[in-house]
Amino acid sequence: MGALIFDDDQVLLVERGKPPLQGYWSLPGGLVEAGERLEDAVVREVKEETGLTVTAGRLATVFERIMPDADGQCEYHYVLVDFYCTITGGTLKAGDDSKSTRWFTRAEVAALLLTEGTREVIELCRAGDVTHPLITRP
Repeated sequence: MGALIFDDDQVLLVERGKPPLQGYWSLPGGLVEAGERLEDAVVREVKEETGLTVTAGRLATVFERIMPDADGQCEYHYVLVDFYCTITGGTLKAGDDSKSTRWFTRAEVAALLLTEGTREVIELCRAGDVTHPLITRP
């Protein structure tokens, strides 16, 4: 699950505090627990990683990331369902498995160490509350 949270020209990102991809910036989000609705999972994950309470809006995009190991075999295969989210409360602070969380402008995002495909998803979805029916792949 991933949350696209925009404030004018800025997007909210978290710095991953644990492997895999420790030190990389990405959208707030994480795993779905058994029996949990997708929208509930993204709301919970945003709260755990950022301290913010959000509502999950429309589906933004589905993102597929396949990460090979040193031998070129699949080590991780993620299917990420990203939602547009709106902040309804809370105080921004890193939590759970995030090292840091903060707002970035479009220019700042261009220079960040981001998880693969995150920059493309942000740009694709920056235009607003539009669902993108194609699967996004790095």
